[in-house]
Amino acid sequence: MVVDPLADERLDRAFLALADPVRRRIVARLSRGPATVNELAAPFDISKQAVSKHIQVLEHAGLVTRSRDAQRRPVHLDAATLEALTAWIDRYRLIHEQSFRALDAVLAAQAGTATNQQDDTRTQQTEQEAGS
Repeated sequence: MVVDPLADERLDRAFLALADPVRRRIVARLSRGPATVNELAAPFDISKQAVSKHIQVLEHAGLVTRSRDAQRRPVHLDAATLEALTAWIDRYRLIHEQSFRALDAVLAAQAGTATNQQDDTRTQQTEQEAGS
C-alpha cells in the first residue's frame, strides 16, 4: 500500500482538531447547517475569541470553511474531509470485523463439535442404561 505523507498529515490535523470536545460540538452543530461565530459561541461558556480560535483549528484541519454573505461570515462543515476520516476508519473496522467473523466461525465449529460429543455421550449412557 502506498502511503501519502500529505494525506497522513491531513488525517493527523483532523483527528487532533476533533480531540477537543468544544470543536466536536462545533462540528456537530455545523452538521445541521452553516452558522456564524456568534451562533456557534452561544452554547459555550467561553469567549467568542476562544470559539474563533477553535474554528481556526478546524479550518486548518480542513474540517470547516468560511464564506461571506453580505455582513455575515458563516462557517460551513466540509463534508468531504469528514468522509475521508470515515473512509480511513472504515478500512480498519472492516479488517477487524473480518477477523471477528473468522473467530466466530471457529468458535461455532468448536461449539458444534462439543455439542456432538455431548450428544454421543448421552446416547452411549442411554444405551448402557437400557442394556442394564
